[in-house]
Amino acid sequence: MEVTAEPVLYQKLLLWEPSLELEEEEEEISEPLVPDPWRSQDSYGKGGVRPGAWAQLVATLLLLVVGFSLATWQLHTRGSSTETSGPVAPRPSGHSHRPGIYHHGAIISPAATCSHLGQELLVAGGNVVDAGIGAALCLAVVHPHATGLGAMFWGLFHNGSSGNSTALTSGPVQTLAPGLGMPSALPTLRLLHTRFGRLPWPRLLVGPTTLAQEGFLVDMPLARALAAQGTKGLCPLLCHTDGSPLGLGARATNPKLADVLRRAALAPTPEFAKDALLSPLARDLGLDVSSAEPTPTLEPALQLPLAQGILFTTPSPSAGPELLTLLETALQSKGARPDPCLLPQKATVTPMSSVLATVDSSGSVLLLTSSLNSSFGSRHLSPSTGILLSNLVAKSAISTWSCPLILRASLDDTEADVLGLVASGTPEVARVTTHTLLSHLAGLQAQAQHQHQAQQGPTESPNMCGQGTVLQVAAHAEHAHVSSVPNGCCPFQGF
Repeated sequence: MEVTAEPVLYQKLLLWEPSLELEEEEEEISEPLVPDPWRSQDSYGKGGVRPGAWAQLVATLLLLVVGFSLATWQLHTRGSSTETSGPVAPRPSGHSHRPGIYHHGAIISPAATCSHLGQELLVAGGNVVDAGIGAALCLAVVHPHATGLGAMFWGLFHNGSSGNSTALTSGPVQTLAPGLGMPSALPTLRLLHTRFGRLPWPRLLVGPTTLAQEGFLVDMPLARALAAQGTKGLCPLLCHTDGSPLGLGARATNPKLADVLRRAALAPTPEFAKDALLSPLARDLGLDVSSAEPTPTLEPALQLPLAQGILFTTPSPSAGPELLTLLETALQSKGARPDPCLLPQKATVTPMSSVLATVDSSGSVLLLTSSLNSSFGSRHLSPSTGILLSNLVAKSAISTWSCPLILRASLDDTEADVLGLVASGTPEVARVTTHTLLSHLAGLQAQAQHQHQAQQGPTESPNMCGQGTVLQVAAHAEHAHVSSVPNGCCPFQGF
């Protein structure tokens, strides 16, 4: 039977599918991929083997071996920086996209290194949960002023296939000692991975462990935090030998943290916090933590039906309930909508937090936010673990920094648009997120009145209230979109 080469058609990347090919950013392939080299282009009929057939068969096999070797070498040289295991696509051609639009998946975070690491995990066949956790652990290494293994995490995961949204919390605030919060990042992220991840857990820790062991370059956010806060309690981790803070571009290492990550990678279950982290911390502090154990949870997200779809956010303790109240007030009011930015402030101190977001073209979204409460947390550096403990205690204003939000246009339509928003850097995160969402909904209404603009996709909010950052991700028209307000604040990667 004659076998003919057929063009390879793209299909939407589902949450559980492996990556199909590595693309150049911001471009779409409109030509068929090269024919499968393993499919013979010549075949013989049923009636015997013609003369010389065996010689031709051997020659064909040799050509295939050579071709496969060349393809493997090309894959290795082109994909060594991303560790992809999929085939390499030919040179893209066809129409191009503006920055931030990708065919399969994307990630945005405060650090370019961590956004790139998340992209590597997506290309390697991971889903948005794998990419988000890997990037979060990376931020725990390179941004110790805002997050870390001593931080608390909140998250919101939306499954684009089922339409379900799940909220992640670190559990009730617990303390190891007065002013020192209990580390809960590892068991919290491991619980999320156990439930929704795809790649093996150790794979997610390879990049962060390497950064901690071999070193990372101090970027602008960390350099600014060190310049503003000083180095008290941070030496020798983030200091020169003379005690001065590391500056932009300096290399920092944290081998003790690398050891913790290696032990965590070997843990077979999420119940590993004591062996990997709590026991060494207890020795450092001279404490008995035999009964201490973080209690992270996964629970259904809060929901609010809207005319434009259904909104999901995190339950208390977080700013989620406050967000829903603000939105209901704004959307139900007659006439002009009240501007959430004009409401009186509740907090006078800006907490330090870190956010990231991942999305794929099937509509699956993960939003993660974490905090040490203050810049560099308690400034207590554990010598055995290389971890900065938080100063999050029971009276800390958690609701001032935790407020992820997801809006899905329709639960019945598996290809419906999905929008994710997560904010940081402001004491009024619920108001910031509300303002951004209302601006987005107003943009949708304007698009409905001007159908010729409908293909432009999600629009960025032109401004926001307060000083802070909003990360925005969306699945629209079978593409993944990433952006931020203010524009350009956070590096993004996709494929």
